[in-house]
Amino acid sequence: MKRLGGLIALIVAALFAHNADARTNKPILHGKHWIAITGKPLAVTAGVKMFESGGNAVDAACAMLAATATMWDVLSWGGETQALIYHPGEGKVIGITALGVAPTGATPEFFKARGMDYPPAYGPLAAVTPGTPGGLMVMLADYGRLSLAEVLAPAIEMAEGYPMEAQTANSIERMKEVIRQWPKSREVFLVHQGEEREAPYPGEIFRQPDLKATLLKLVEREQDALAAGMSREDAIMEAYKRFYTGDIAAEFVRGSQSLGGLHTLEDLASWQVYTEEPVSTNYKGIDVYKLTTWVQGPVMLQALNLLEQLDVKQMGYNSARYIHSLYQVLSLAMADRDFYYGDPYFPPEEPIEGLLSKRYAKDRAKLINFEANDVNIKPGDPYRFQRGDNPYLDLLDKWTNVPDPDGALMPPWQQASFDANEFEERFMAGTTSIQTADEEGWVVSVTPSGGWIPATIAGNTGVGMSQRMQSFVLDATQNPYNVVRPGQRPRATLTPGMALRDGKPYLSFAVQGGDIQDQVLVQFFLNVVEFGMNVQEAVEAANITSYQLRNSFGDHRAQPGRILLNEQTPAWVRKELELMGYDPVYQQRTSGPINAIYFDQQQGTFQGGASDFGEDYGLAW
Repeated sequence: MKRLGGLIALIVAALFAHNADARTNKPILHGKHWIAITGKPLAVTAGVKMFESGGNAVDAACAMLAATATMWDVLSWGGETQALIYHPGEGKVIGITALGVAPTGATPEFFKARGMDYPPAYGPLAAVTPGTPGGLMVMLADYGRLSLAEVLAPAIEMAEGYPMEAQTANSIERMKEVIRQWPKSREVFLVHQGEEREAPYPGEIFRQPDLKATLLKLVEREQDALAAGMSREDAIMEAYKRFYTGDIAAEFVRGSQSLGGLHTLEDLASWQVYTEEPVSTNYKGIDVYKLTTWVQGPVMLQALNLLEQLDVKQMGYNSARYIHSLYQVLSLAMADRDFYYGDPYFPPEEPIEGLLSKRYAKDRAKLINFEANDVNIKPGDPYRFQRGDNPYLDLLDKWTNVPDPDGALMPPWQQASFDANEFEERFMAGTTSIQTADEEGWVVSVTPSGGWIPATIAGNTGVGMSQRMQSFVLDATQNPYNVVRPGQRPRATLTPGMALRDGKPYLSFAVQGGDIQDQVLVQFFLNVVEFGMNVQEAVEAANITSYQLRNSFGDHRAQPGRILLNEQTPAWVRKELELMGYDPVYQQRTSGPINAIYFDQQQGTFQGGASDFGEDYGLAW
């Protein structure tokens, strides 16, 4: 009997052990010279070309960014880019802000006069100014070592023609009725107009001559500047000027305005990329870095401050108690996001010091109900944990996510019926992720997005316009820090992550998927730190998704109590969560899709995890 008990214990231990030999759908990546991971295999190849040409991780990330934007995965050149870069020479993490701003005339009154509750999801009125070209060129000039011509070469070749993968081709076909309304989009995407299938077929050569011409103009300006004796950095910034103040800008503005867009030459010329210090928190000796309140990144830091007070490891991975506790923590952090996050370069000033205070987290943790879901969770008052008084206590008192037709601050659309599939699509809208690192110590984590299909192409530029304006609100009662106005950035969902241990890179991670991003990144982090998974196991592991937050897209709907669970969730966990007041839905894969790098500090090598959710792919050497 004793031997049988010991055998059972060994079997159970083997089933639940997380080690390098555990079965995963994709193999873990190992490398010591460089590593590159992103949403498409062809884009990874673009990064590898840079490494093979003597470039560093920044050069590779920029080439991968250019390739993914050219492939519309799931973004385009008119979208937005945000990045974290670990600089080995300075020993610190640097933030890159390349999110566009609302154009001239984009005011609450403008949209309300057109019967809108929010800026639209598609079309020229959904577009902020382009951010990705500027972000790429600033990163390359400041931290790369190759020329713009070298970094853009793969994207230019792809614009000339590349075999389109099934995921993008089928997305075009599915959205063809929307695409049809914009002349240039129709011309570029619907290559078989009048036939039953109007989109490209999977594997068909997809050509973008206008985009190729635009990219060649950037290279031409750089080469002219180099010939005139300018430095590599200054020559790249000359190309930047051509995009934002020259003939490319003029054609982009003409194309936007011809479709009813609001962009002006001044909007593009006055926009700028910010290089900034990211925000951070320490979780059990690990420093975690995120971009600040112009994206949702601080949500992960707030959640970790709350989770640090709980013994999540003792709860057990994806037990009912763990899932419930995580859901409550996310509800607390997301409520703060939905009320306090906005563009830090515009007043009012976001209370980030208070939001990330450990004392504030202890105060918020007192609200957790460990027995049942609390649908009435509201934003807190972080001003009590920093200097200054809260100017919006009157709005805070009335704020709610619970549908109530008589509630002063819950819009009537919350009561309306909705299309569940459309809600899900918008909740997880856009974005890809890019992860690179090299043996010199450079690490790059990027979540570019915007201009996803169905995108409006601006004039003859080949550039798809962003759809990020829909993340603004029109009424201060919803979020006084994120009301649309010209020159302001919308609070976006895009949120690369990075973690250092003992001052050295430990994890680099990012995920596509709109409002799920920091939710699943918190779980990925805990999978590694608390549950001992390797990086590939951690990116494939089943996660939960909470919908008890304001959707950042479409009608900004919240669905308190709704939770996404993996189909393999045991019956007893399902039942317990239902008894706690949850409304579960199930999917086969709920892992992310996350891409990440783990740094083996002892061996001085990389371990990469590439999501098994879609077409994500990685290579290392």
